[in-house]
Amino acid sequence: MNLVLVGPPGAGKGTQAERLKEELGLPLVVTGEIFRQALKEGTPVGLEAKEYMDKGELVPDEIVERIIFERMGEGDTGEGFILDGFPRNLHQAEALDGYLKSVGDKVDVVLDIEAPEGLLMRRLTGRRVCRSCGVNFHVAFNPPRVEGLCDSCGGELYQRDDDNEETVRNRLRVYQADTAPVIDHYRLKGILVEIDGSDEQGQVFERIVRELEKLRAHVGEE
Repeated sequence: MNLVLVGPPGAGKGTQAERLKEELGLPLVVTGEIFRQALKEGTPVGLEAKEYMDKGELVPDEIVERIIFERMGEGDTGEGFILDGFPRNLHQAEALDGYLKSVGDKVDVVLDIEAPEGLLMRRLTGRRVCRSCGVNFHVAFNPPRVEGLCDSCGGELYQRDDDNEETVRNRLRVYQADTAPVIDHYRLKGILVEIDGSDEQGQVFERIVRELEKLRAHVGEE
């Protein structure tokens, strides 16, 4: 099974992707990790991306796509994969369709994990990070024993700049603008499954597993 996970920041798709990796035994292809690895190893396409990043420019879709498809061309994805963080826009979605078609494959299901904006804001703006050891806390979901102090080392907790309300709202706006066409693209293909990500992580995961079991049963009946 070839899975793609989409969802706004704070919806929990990264956590669910990790759980699906263990449940299904499929390789997890995370865009950010693949990107960092290409830059670290100094691969030809990684060096191309670095030129844009060093100038403070967005890396073109074509280069992002090449980095992802190089990873997907490795042998461990032959029996299926889970994609997290790609595609982010319609160009990338169409490129993914073309790449998979060229190797006789396709996306089987796209899980769209959604949650109300108010909850996303609460999740994203509540993170606090220790200045000393980097451990993460959350004011609502994982608070420290002593407010403002790290449980592990006693260091000061602070809010990262990209976790403030204005920045988070902008991230959500950008996501909606870029990814809404991706969701429509897969909905028209009939492979989009919408998942309510507003509950506790375990409940959301159970919901995903039920949907995948229904899909497997349907395929078995055909």
